[in-house]
Amino acid sequence: MTPDTNRIAALLAVLDLADSDARTSEDIFTGVSQRMPLGRVYGGQVLAQSLVAAARTTPADRVVHSMHGYFLRPGDSTKGITFAVDRVHDGRSFSTRRTQAYQDGVPIFSTIASFQDEGPGVEHHTPMPSGIPQPEDLPDLEDRLAGVHPLSKRLFTERTVDLRHVQPPIYASVADRAAQQAVWLRTRGPLPDEPNAHRAALAYMSDLTIQEPVLRAHGLPWTTPGLRLASLDHAMWWHRFGRADEWVLYVQESPSARGGRGLSLGRMYSRDGELLANVAQEIMVRVPDAVTDGA
Repeated sequence: MTPDTNRIAALLAVLDLADSDARTSEDIFTGVSQRMPLGRVYGGQVLAQSLVAAARTTPADRVVHSMHGYFLRPGDSTKGITFAVDRVHDGRSFSTRRTQAYQDGVPIFSTIASFQDEGPGVEHHTPMPSGIPQPEDLPDLEDRLAGVHPLSKRLFTERTVDLRHVQPPIYASVADRAAQQAVWLRTRGPLPDEPNAHRAALAYMSDLTIQEPVLRAHGLPWTTPGLRLASLDHAMWWHRFGRADEWVLYVQESPSARGGRGLSLGRMYSRDGELLANVAQEIMVRVPDAVTDGA
């Protein structure tokens, strides 16, 4: 088994939730956590798992079109997670589900997701930006991390996603201050043809770099001494089906930062220019006064 095959198997194991025997008014599922060097659950993991749990309780012909979630507490990546799904509503065309993710009996993440029957209707989308280099023409993440702290290198090389920054990445320094960036990403190996697996994988990938436009705008690399950052909430809208194991262009921007919070918006495109999804996330970002004063 190749390293990439191992990574995909690990991702699928994380997304393969187990039904619980607990008898409650909610649907209960349990899942494992992806091990992380710093010990905190990766936000994209719990996003994807919550989506999988909700989808298990909806009619098979309904697909997720939006989710809105809040990160409540840091999760422990050495422990499993329990997911409780409340069947809020089932209508003629839409189903709504509330999912709470728990560790040690307390919620770490809460989300509401909506599922819809596919059907015809008006259609338009913002076109993909032109002039973006192709992913094969960009260095891969391992090359970009040469010389960076070993802990950071392990964090990225063990991920299941192939990630290519269009602009120079901001792991150790910021070459250009701008509130925009773009990245290409895909899983490191093929996923099953099951559509829900690809929607969940896009949710998993959506949290990887969405914070960076806030940091890039202020010249703050990830290695800034004393930098404190945490995701507060995350919203995602799926518009069209796209495979997560094929290259996806993730265009990101930060329209505002104030009061220790920064907002980032993202658009995910298939390689042929179809708009697959939109993403919004607000983060807490705190920087020592000395760094702020010198910016």
